[in-house]
Amino acid sequence: MITVMKFGGTSVGSVEALKRSAEIIIRSKHSTVVVVSAMSGVTNYLIGHLDSGELNASETVDMLRKKHLDVASQLLGEELFASYQEELDRRMDNLEYLLRDPESHKDPYFRDDISSQGERFSSLTLSYYLRELGQDSVALTSEEAGIHATGMPGLGSAELSLTSRDLPYNVRPLLDEGKIPIITGFYGRGPEGKPLTFGRGGSDYSGAVVAHAIDADCLEIWTDVNGFMSSDPRIVSGARTIEEMNYSEAAELAYFGAKVLHPRTIEPVRRKHIPLRVKNTFNPDDFGTIIHHLRAPRGELLRSVAMKSDLSIITVNSAEIAYRPRMVARIIDKIADAGVILYAISTSLSTIALLIHNLDVKETLRHLNTLEGEEIDRIDVKSNMCLICAVGDNLLARCGASAEIFGAVREAGANVELISEGASDVSLNFVVPMDHATSVIRQLHEKYIGV
Repeated sequence: MITVMKFGGTSVGSVEALKRSAEIIIRSKHSTVVVVSAMSGVTNYLIGHLDSGELNASETVDMLRKKHLDVASQLLGEELFASYQEELDRRMDNLEYLLRDPESHKDPYFRDDISSQGERFSSLTLSYYLRELGQDSVALTSEEAGIHATGMPGLGSAELSLTSRDLPYNVRPLLDEGKIPIITGFYGRGPEGKPLTFGRGGSDYSGAVVAHAIDADCLEIWTDVNGFMSSDPRIVSGARTIEEMNYSEAAELAYFGAKVLHPRTIEPVRRKHIPLRVKNTFNPDDFGTIIHHLRAPRGELLRSVAMKSDLSIITVNSAEIAYRPRMVARIIDKIADAGVILYAISTSLSTIALLIHNLDVKETLRHLNTLEGEEIDRIDVKSNMCLICAVGDNLLARCGASAEIFGAVREAGANVELISEGASDVSLNFVVPMDHATSVIRQLHEKYIGV
């Protein structure tokens, strides 16, 4: 049997965390492939400095080298530490070259290349520590493992067919030899051979891609929470861990607010019915959440309530827009050109309402304003909205479910600004003002999930 384990940034972010993660890996009774994020804080540091334009090559490399060497020095013996330092320096030298080379800065994949460096360091650190503990381990970059990607810079998707062709060829022989491969998450090899990242939190997705390619028996996502919960415990004190979910429920919660799992993680494992388990690195004996294609139906109306905050509704007004499909298509194209994620769409005879993040409003308006003036009557913006995602087993097949949910919203004193229903049979999504969101969440949890 083959288990793919993915460890997040907090699970490899310190000496103690690496010790826990290594112990979990060693305890596995199966052949194990590991996928890792960068150490916590590293990717944010790199992206933050890229955005500010203050990424100094020497300071950046010195800081990252010190951070990783400080951890490794407490984990490795003298001999392995010397070998680790030599290999780390080669990877750090590559980063410094990229930062100093003016031609590299012109490359459209430069940002992906820089932001994916942290995984190259963390995978090396964990692999060497496993070797220190007597395990035969090897660190592989995504390129070496055979993870292929396609798409725009910063918004890559895995090429599952190519990855399924190449990754087993590179990884299975290592497993046959009893080795533990430690693979970089977050990115793949783009069409031009350049690193192409999968978006923030994309290492979960990398784990699913590896599991799909190698026909794993299970994917384990090791993070810093026990699993999916019935709501955010910071909002609902009585929130509890959900021990079992199906793929659709987990995907909806992940996409609409639960930060347990990257939403794109579900599809690669769903395709091959690979069970996915979410576990807590800091509480490994907890059952966690198991996600698979079958789940016994339960009686409760809702399983979980999540929210996505800091959103805005952009309403485009244009006469009889419902009878002008090409106009609607042009509006959506403009949103796509801006690289903006749409969380919901609603239409009427003369309007189309689009739900986006507050931070994307300016760029969205800039692109929409390039449409011909006579085609658009008015564009309105309603900010500081919150999307509530109510998830339940076959929720929309239950007669009166929507009425019950909106009745609870009314009792919470909130007004529904936009509704997205019918796209999924397990969730009902609707928008309320942010200042009413927590009361709505608590009301729904108390009435339909329990404390």
